[in-house]
Formats: sequence, C-alpha cells, structure tokens
Amino acid sequence: MNNIDQATQQRIQQWLSTEYDEATVAQVQQLIDNNEETELLDSFYKELEFGTGGLRGIMGVGSNRMNKYTIGKATQGLANYLKKQFPDQPIKVAVSYDSRNNSQQFGHLVADVFSANGIHVYLFKELRPTPMLSFAVRHFECQGGVMLTASHNPKEYNGYKAYWNDGGQLVAPHDKNVITEVNAIQSVAEIRFDRVADNITLIDESFDDLYVNANQGLSIHPEAVLAQKDLKIVYSSIHGTGITIVPKMLKAWGFENVHLVEEQATPDGNFPTVIYPNPEEEEAMSKAKQKGQEIDADVVMATDPDADRVGLAVKNRKGEMQLLNGNQIGSLLIFYVLSSKAEQATLQKNDFIVKTIVTSNLMTDISSGFGVKHYETLTGFKFIGEVMTRLEGQENYLVGGEESYGFLVGDLVRDKDAVNACAFIAEMAAYFKSQGKTLFDVLLDIYGTYGFYQEKLISLTKKGKAGAEEIKQMMADLRANPPQTLGGIQVKEIRDYQAQRSYVIADDSQTSIDLPKSDVLQFITVDGDVISARPSGTEPKIKFYCSVKEQLTAADAYEHVSAKLEEKVKNIMADIVKD
Repeated sequence: MNNIDQATQQRIQQWLSTEYDEATVAQVQQLIDNNEETELLDSFYKELEFGTGGLRGIMGVGSNRMNKYTIGKATQGLANYLKKQFPDQPIKVAVSYDSRNNSQQFGHLVADVFSANGIHVYLFKELRPTPMLSFAVRHFECQGGVMLTASHNPKEYNGYKAYWNDGGQLVAPHDKNVITEVNAIQSVAEIRFDRVADNITLIDESFDDLYVNANQGLSIHPEAVLAQKDLKIVYSSIHGTGITIVPKMLKAWGFENVHLVEEQATPDGNFPTVIYPNPEEEEAMSKAKQKGQEIDADVVMATDPDADRVGLAVKNRKGEMQLLNGNQIGSLLIFYVLSSKAEQATLQKNDFIVKTIVTSNLMTDISSGFGVKHYETLTGFKFIGEVMTRLEGQENYLVGGEESYGFLVGDLVRDKDAVNACAFIAEMAAYFKSQGKTLFDVLLDIYGTYGFYQEKLISLTKKGKAGAEEIKQMMADLRANPPQTLGGIQVKEIRDYQAQRSYVIADDSQTSIDLPKSDVLQFITVDGDVISARPSGTEPKIKFYCSVKEQLTAADAYEHVSAKLEEKVKNIMADIVKD
C-alpha cells in the first residue's frame, strides 16, 4: 500500500479490527493481499457524505461504500441528531426501500438502529416508492425518515435519502449537522444494531389507498378522464417500485386501458433489460416506446427504480412515438395546471411554481404568461421542497419540476413524485385529446406562444478519487479562464453560484445571487443562451447543460428550427465540454 496516503491507511487498518464482523475483515484483507490499491483507495479515501440526493455510493466494504457499517453509522448519527433536536417528545421516523440489491436488508438495518435508540419506526412491509416515504413522514407526523435507494444509478449503487419532519430531504443546516454527528462516531461500538421489535410498526398495503385517494383529490379535469377512459397508456416500472402503485393510481383515476411492459414489471435490482434504469436514457425507454408504437398508444411512461422520476413518449406529427425531455415534460405539466386553473378562474394571487437553476426558462415564461409567481432553487428537488415548506400557509404551491425528470403537482409530499406525475400526464393527455390534440401538438402550441426552447445535457463520468480531483480541476479551470465566446457567440454574463456573484462582462458590474453557495457556473450569451456546468451531487460526473431559444412562427417549421437549434447547441457544447 505504498501509494496510499496515511489517513486512508489508518481507515483501512481500523476496518481490520475486531469491531467489524469476520466477513468484512476478510474482504478488506483480500483487497490488501491482491494489492488492489486503486480499489482500496476509492473504498477508504473518505467517508460517504450527503449530496443533493443524500448518501449514495457503490456497495461493498469501506468507509466510502454502502454497507452495514456506513449505513449503521449514518443512522446512528441521524438518531443522535433527532434526539438533540426533539429532546422532550417521542420521536417517530418512517423507512422505505426500493428494488435494488440489498435495499430491503438495508431498510431493516436502518429500522433496527432507530428502534435500538428508542425511536418508533414506521417501516414499509414491502418495497414502495420514494414519494410514498415522504407522504408517510407527513401522514404519521414523523420527525424524520429514510429511503433506501440509489434512484436511477447503475446496479452496483445503493443509497440513503434522509428526510426531515416536513417530508423533504435534509437541507441546511440539518444536512451538515447530521454529517457532524455521524463523524463524531469514532467506534462501531457506538452504533446500536440490536432491534427492539416493540418500536417497529409495519406499514401494509392499506396505506396505498390513503396515498392514492389523496392524490385523486388533486384531479383538475375528472370529466376529461371519464370521456377518455380508454386512452391508450403504456407503462413500465423498469424493474422498480412503480409497479406497486402506478397501475393502482391510474385505475383509481379512471383509466381502463393501461398496458404494462411485462418484461420490466418484476422488481429486480439487477435491472436485466436495461443498461441504466434511468428514464432519461433513450435505451431505458426503448421497450416501452416499442410497445407504444405497436399499440398506437397515446402516452408511454416509465419510472425509475424508486419512482420519483418519469420518462414520457408521445405521438409526434408523423404518428411516431417521440421521447420528450424533462424540460418539455415539466413545461407541459405547468402549462396544463396553469391554463386549466385560469380557464376555471381558480388561480390565486399567491399561487407559485418552482424550478431549478439548470431547468428551462420556458417554465418561468409560461408562469409569467399566466401572471403566476415563480421561484428558482439550486439543483435538487429537496430545494423545491424547502421553498414549499418555507412558504406554507403564506403562498400556494401549484406545480414544480426539474430538467432531470422530477415533477410534483400539488403539495401532498415534499419530493418529486413520478406516481403523481404519471396520473397528471395521463389526465393531461385525456383533456387535450378531448380537444383533438396530442401532447406533442400542445408542446408546439407552447413553443409558438413562448418561444422554441431546445436543451441538451452532456455528462462526463470521472470515477474514484482521481475522477473527483479531475472534476474539481475542471471547475477551477473554468473559473480561472472563463470562455469569452461559446459557439462563436459572445458571453455576456457569468453567474458563479459558489461565489454567489453574477458578473456582467461589458461593464464589469456585479450583483449578488440570493441562493446558498453551490459549485455551479453559468454562462449567458448575448443571444440569451444559458450554459451551465456543475459536478453531480449523486454520481461521479460533471454535467454541462445548454439551453437555446428561437421563435417558432408555425408548427410546420418545427423540424427546420429544431435542426438549426441543434447545430447551435452542438457548436456551443464543443467549446465548453473538454473530455
């Protein structure tokens, strides 16, 4: 281990002690015996930390891996923090898990540790989606909650999403404070693993009805669903939790013609039919899209393993199933909710929508068009949830979304909810079909009114310690030598969310950015194009976002304008994405 720093070697030696079980010690020793220095370094060079999605990593032995001890330590730290924050009251938490390998085992482990700390646990008896965990935290008036999932990451990953008493994921100061509590645990002996059965209540299937009925109460146009109950819907759960609740939700809303992608309907942590279980990926949507083409579906939907993200394909003007991106899906939902409420004269002065800083400005253009206030947050739906909680009782949240396929209509939970979104996408399709329009037709109408936005995301994967350092250097280089032009277009403004400052290049003027510090850079061109760079908080990636805009004067011009914008995006990205 000559090339491994001393601090990392100390962590490795600690994991060889008798504090750890024999199987764990044997696995660490095998890595040493096989001289697997890169794996040892990546497994032990740091402690797992909370990012935009909580605790997330590759499963295996080590302080930087998802395993019994890192999860136990995180749970003990969270338990200690909850006790300090709520000293004079009985503490309750909710725990759920998805279909990933070890998720159920990890979920029971989390319940054991909480119960051993005298905390009452509401544990889902079977796998259920992330939004249902958020709903359970609020329903049972818990002080916290934990969801075991790595969302849409590859199969070798698992994760741990921690929730606060509002049903939202941990945000400042609680996220950092929990890390402090976790880091204060110096020994495995401080982790209470011994289950106290009396402190655990199982949540059974009857809870599904509470969640479904509450969502059904949000329906805007039930008459449209009744008129279009035979709407052809294809749905895939991509081997995840969605299969437990999305078909129930669609049936309860009145849809009678739902076709499942059967080969992806069985929960399976190996995700055997896809490369990545991520509805953002065209490959992951391919089976659902193919089935949709075969039966001439009106909408094709697929959710990720923990059912908080949804992908969508709709019929284009040629009658082909066309995938929509997260910006397009979110814009359609916002337009549907706001236009319907405007039509029903139920919009209120204190209504608002929320989006993240890397999400299309089309959403804010739509809200402005209806005179509805909008808020912007940092990347991560937990920040949208934070705005909802902060404004609760003062202003009225309607709908929000982010480009990474996360949406929420109504305020039943404080996280993105693909189950809720599936129901509203289906209702939206039914409503517009009653008017003789497909969702693609409506999207073109939106472009004609507010401008044709085209966006692209490029992600570069940089694994391990070396990758993390490379990503850090890439961001440092962009700050030290920001581009003056992108795609031949002059950069007008630079927004540095780490420095919380916006710089206008022409006159060197500065304004402050009223958001928490975050490692994000944005470059705005004289054309109004927005190009963003940020390291992912949940994956070993650096992400580059590009959004460009042009007027769409006629629906027939869609393909021509789209090709023109695609070329513009290509040229811009070539100047900023250096692999």
